[in-house]
Amino acid sequence: MTSVVPARSRKPRVLVLFGGRSSEHSVSCVTAAGVLEAIDRTRYDVVPVGITRSGQWSLVSGDPSAWSLRSDVLPEVTSNGQTVVMGAAVDGSDGQELLVAAPGTVPESIGAVDVVLPLLHGPFGEDGTLQGMLELADMRYVGSGVLASAVGMDKHYMKVVFASAGLEVGPYEVITDRQWRTDAEACLERASRLDFPLFVKPARAGSSLGITRVADPAGLRSAVDAARVFDPKVVVEAGVEGREIEVAVLQGHGLEGPRTSLPGEIAVQPGGGAWYDFEAKYVDGAAAELTCPAELPDEVTDRLRRLAAEAFDAVGGEGLARVDFFYTPDGRLIINEINTMPGFTPISMYPQMWAKSGLGYTELIDELIELALERGTGLR
Repeated sequence: MTSVVPARSRKPRVLVLFGGRSSEHSVSCVTAAGVLEAIDRTRYDVVPVGITRSGQWSLVSGDPSAWSLRSDVLPEVTSNGQTVVMGAAVDGSDGQELLVAAPGTVPESIGAVDVVLPLLHGPFGEDGTLQGMLELADMRYVGSGVLASAVGMDKHYMKVVFASAGLEVGPYEVITDRQWRTDAEACLERASRLDFPLFVKPARAGSSLGITRVADPAGLRSAVDAARVFDPKVVVEAGVEGREIEVAVLQGHGLEGPRTSLPGEIAVQPGGGAWYDFEAKYVDGAAAELTCPAELPDEVTDRLRRLAAEAFDAVGGEGLARVDFFYTPDGRLIINEINTMPGFTPISMYPQMWAKSGLGYTELIDELIELALERGTGLR
């Protein structure tokens, strides 16, 4: 497919897609609230579509307050009896037509959209499945493609790719569903060889859901069971002594390389928990404090930004990503993970780091949409 942006006689129409079938459904809704509040509606026509936990697409309210946290109640997309489906491209149209269908009625067109802004976190949205569907529909979309999204979602294969690219990863073990169900004791024995404390994580989940910090072998079995609630495959990581530093990455235009923000460092505040968990990320804005730029030697800052760009290229990233590192006392930079659809609420690290680097929230949304409009579908 061509990567030339088609000429338009109207504002680009952006389908803001959120919710979804994963355990991060509500996080996605909160992200959408921030984007719907900030997106420049003088530049774009916005079509808000929510996906219920069962997978139904619905045309929903574009009012940001409908998807914001209210008294610590997490928002959720529910069915309104209508289903949004993506039709074929229409002759003379710049994008894909959307149809709204309800039982007993003739599907009604709500017009064409030019680009999808998929604000979905976790499986069935961030893991390449949605990206594959959009590729099949010849629909432009924000963010990484099928392979990069899948690799970025799976903490196991992510580490394999990073190590192959020459990036240093920390010690870890993988426990598959078959291994756990046929010989859990052997799995526990393998994991116990790692240096404690351990972090036990669902392999394909985010937002710190299902993650347990384990101080000794006695807590390992229950931690694996807790992670398996979210994913039958589990990654057990040895705790790494060091500062947690993050870098935001933004794809370059045309043949330009990836752009990187100033590095940021999260410090959990007293009373905010033992580590940077779900509560600190999305609910309690005072639970953690971002320092950006992180107080680092210039040489370390430069190396972090270079390695973040290398990690982005290693997975074949597009659009955006956040890359997380440990900076150890002996000066090593150990890569923890890449997130191809990082938290995007106003208090999230990714937009905050770009704001500190000179690119505001609304301008960042503009950049991501323009990058998606420049990029064609298909092989590239």
